[in-house]
Amino acid sequence: MVGKWDQGKICKLLRHDWTMAVLFLAPSLLGFAIFYLIPFVMGLFYSFQDSAVGGSFVGFDNYNELFNSGSFRKAAANTFLFTGISVPLIIVLSLLFAILLNQKLFIQNWLQTAFVLPLVVPVASIVMMWQIMFDWNGTVNVWMQSMHIERIDWMKSDWSMGVLVAVYTWKNIGYNIILFLAGLQSIPKDYYETADLEGAGRFHKLIHITLVYLTPTMFFVILMSIINSFKVFRETYLIAGDYPHDRIYMLQHYMNNMFLSLNIQKLTAAATLMVGFILISVTIMLSIERRFRQFMD
Repeated sequence: MVGKWDQGKICKLLRHDWTMAVLFLAPSLLGFAIFYLIPFVMGLFYSFQDSAVGGSFVGFDNYNELFNSGSFRKAAANTFLFTGISVPLIIVLSLLFAILLNQKLFIQNWLQTAFVLPLVVPVASIVMMWQIMFDWNGTVNVWMQSMHIERIDWMKSDWSMGVLVAVYTWKNIGYNIILFLAGLQSIPKDYYETADLEGAGRFHKLIHITLVYLTPTMFFVILMSIINSFKVFRETYLIAGDYPHDRIYMLQHYMNNMFLSLNIQKLTAAATLMVGFILISVTIMLSIERRFRQFMD
């Protein structure tokens, strides 16, 4: 009887905890459903319609029009190129700086502040600074002219992709460094001390200790970097406007222009494809990370 009473009391407490948890989560879940989930489902529905109002089902016609659209193919190619360049670059740089900041340096606090500062600066201020630097009459061109080098119209040439990669890296590297620092500081120091006793060098410790135990953090940082690379529209839009140079015409520009022309079908179809690509990338990364955990266990 006592066991049954204890079991019933525990179940009652669990039910009470679940009720309280649902009540606390309800506002967030409601907001997520209203502003994210329901609009996405509606957009997915519109992508198979020929009109947003009173439309009929047309299957994959909107998607076929997308793939036959030169502007969409250009936007998709530029977006994937940007992701392919910026994500590996920011991963390598943030890891190197995190390893550096994990050492005892006399300017450690200054460096940490310098890397974290872009996270708290508004995007508009960041873009204004980069505009001042890379404008036709900007700081970089003035330096080049002083060294008798011909000026470059950075945002209206193929160099615009490099400028965008630099802006993205500078804006997001601090967040990745914080994550890598947390991962580095969670590695037990006993492993390094044991390796020192066995005569292991720095490169050996980096490959066989640091990178191995930093792999879960690495997966998360890669995922966040890929997702953030698809959110670079604000910077590009503020720098170059609705129709930037062909090299930095991104998927977000295409979708924004479709919205301005009220072509909801192509807009939702393009958004669905982008979300699908992100979900596939996340699924692949989580699958690899799960297998790695099983291997480590």
